[in-house]
Amino acid sequence: MGAIGEFERDLIRERTATGLRAAKLKGRIGGRPRQMTDDKIKAARKLLGDGTPVRDVAAMLSVSVPTIYRWLPGASR
Repeated sequence: MGAIGEFERDLIRERTATGLRAAKLKGRIGGRPRQMTDDKIKAARKLLGDGTPVRDVAAMLSVSVPTIYRWLPGASR
């Protein structure tokens, strides 16, 4: 039974790798979508440049305050 389970695990691993390679060739990538799009980054820079507090910018863009600091490390704290 152990040998059959190991064989099945190897088949699953092989199928998964094949599927990921096929998706990559089609230009698809995995993972969670980015919260900060290029438009949001530009908007955040403009708002912060105008003196809007980081907390307010984060609320306007529907992201967290740490996300703003992560994407715009020069943002005033």
